Order: sequence, then C-alpha cells, then structure tokens
Amino acid sequence: MFKRQKSLASESKNECFPQGAARSTPKNDMRNFLLSAGPLKPTPAVKHSKTTHFEIEILDAQTRKQICIVDKVMQTSTIRDVKQKFHKTYPKWYPSRIGLQLEHGGPFLKDYITIQSVAASSIITLYFTDLGQQIFLAEYTGPLLIYLLFYLRIPYIYDMKESSRRPRHPVVHLACFCHCIHYIRYLLETLFVHKVSAGHTPLKNLIKGCAFYWGFTSWIAYYINHPRYTPPSFGNRQVTVSAINFLICEAGNHFINVVLAHPNHTGTNACFPSPNYNPFTWMFFLVSCPNYTYEIGSWISFTVMTQTLPVGIFTLLMSIQMSLWAQKKHKTYLKKFNSYMHRKSAMIPFIL
Repeated sequence: MFKRQKSLASESKNECFPQGAARSTPKNDMRNFLLSAGPLKPTPAVKHSKTTHFEIEILDAQTRKQICIVDKVMQTSTIRDVKQKFHKTYPKWYPSRIGLQLEHGGPFLKDYITIQSVAASSIITLYFTDLGQQIFLAEYTGPLLIYLLFYLRIPYIYDMKESSRRPRHPVVHLACFCHCIHYIRYLLETLFVHKVSAGHTPLKNLIKGCAFYWGFTSWIAYYINHPRYTPPSFGNRQVTVSAINFLICEAGNHFINVVLAHPNHTGTNACFPSPNYNPFTWMFFLVSCPNYTYEIGSWISFTVMTQTLPVGIFTLLMSIQMSLWAQKKHKTYLKKFNSYMHRKSAMIPFIL
C-alpha cells in the first residue's frame, strides 16, 4: 500500500516535470516568466521644456558706460519687467522714469514689448535715458526762458514806443531776478538733488505740467513787465520785506530738498528725515512736509512783492495742490511712524 502511494506521488511529479527537463527553482521561474512576458519597456523620461534666458546689458545713453547687467530674463518677460529689475538695483530710478532704447538715439521701447521680439542673441544691449529728469527740465526751462522774453520786451508783445517812454520800476527788475532764481534752483535740484517719487508718471504729465507752468508764466510776465505796470501800494518797504522773505523761503526749500534726498545723513531713520544743525531744517519739528511750506511762502512773498492778480491766482492754485500732496504724505507718515504722532500739521504749522 505504501509503495503504491509512493509510486503515485512519483508519477504526479513526472507529470509536472517531464523527463529531460531540469527542475526549476523559484529564481528560474521568475526568469522564465519575464522571458515569456517579453522585454521590459523602459520608463518614459519626463520631458522638460527648454527655457531660454537672456542677459541684458544696460548702458548710459550719453556716456555709453555700463550701468548694470540684468540676467535671467525669460522670453516672455517685457520691458516693464526689465524696468522693475533695474529699479531694484537702482531704487532712485523708478520705472516711470526709465527710458530704454534698443539703439542709441532710437525710439523708446514700450512697456508691453517682449524681450523675445527684440532679441537677436542671448545677450541684449539697451541704452538708458532718465525720462523724469528730461521732463522736469522741460517744465522748468520753459518758464525761465518765457519770463526773460517778456522782460526784454521783444517786439510784437508790447508797444515799442510806449515801452521806450515809460521807465521800469525797480520792482520789475527785482521780480525778474527772483523768478529766475526760483527756476534756476528748480533746474539745478532736478539735475543734482531731486529724486522723482514713485507716484509720479512724468510721461503722462508732461503736456499738463508744461501747459500749466508755461501758461501761467506768460500771464504773470506779461503783467509785471508791461509798460503800464503800477508798483505796489506800500512802496519800497513792501517790496523789500517781501523780497527778503522770498529769498529765505528759497534757501529753506533748497536745504529741505537736500535733506529729503539724503535721509541717512540726518539720523538713524532712513525713511523719514530728521532736522539737523541747519536752522532751515527745524521746520520738521512743526510740519511733515516743510518743502511745501517754503514753496508756498516763496509764492506768497512774490505775490505781495509784485501785487498782481495772475501771481495771486497761481499762488492759490499751487497752495491747493500742495496741501493735497502734503495731507496725503502726512497720513502715510502717521501710519508708518508711531513716534511721529506728535507732529500735528502737514504743511502749515498748527493749522493744516
């Protein structure tokens, strides 16, 4: 009986493994399975999109010297993106103030133009021009020249016979001097001191600014330099006091602008300047925007000195506009600085 079961077991084994075939191990079984299933298919590689980066070299349009290099600029980036990166490197040049040209003397590139559309290779050279400086120079050069044309009484403006018969009052010469001092200071500060704030958009405001300053200058100069101009009611005393106050306000305005341009020189706080040893800067103790205070003081003095209606209207409009700017900046300072809360006024001490 036992032998019979043993023989049956051997037969069953022979059925599973025929004669001449080697008995397979688990390792061989796996190999046979893989061979029967066919060769393994390689795992598909993940395809990475090739992104080309550009390197932009920015040169000064006047000196042709290199200012900086903006690297890792993508194909889809625009001129606006380049201006933003340029601004991060040089914070004093805001995007609205930056003009970029593909060729020296060529047209300025629009903000929406992509880098890929102007790229001839992976390295792009652009020329930088300070638009803010150019536009403000245009705004301030016009009034200076226009006033001088009226002061010289060129033909076709006044009657030459009447001009030759009527001598000029000394206040006319003094008014021309003060007006020129005011705009020469503007021009020099634009070149060497001023920084255009982020809120300004010089390109959009060029026509409006030039029309305002040039138009009012023509109106003011026409009245003051007219042969029939009458001097102030209180004579030389009114003129002298107003002229002295005008020069004081002009000096104060200049020193305040220097402090605003170099806040690190006045204390540890680089965001909000503090008064220093210069007495003109002590106005910071009373108001948050003393440059507007001195500016309005200059035009009020000029109005009293010349005693003309056009100057008074111009001073009124300037006062309204600057009061709005001062109040806006004052609110910003109140949010940023807790220690600044004791400064109650924005432009006029104890009033506004």
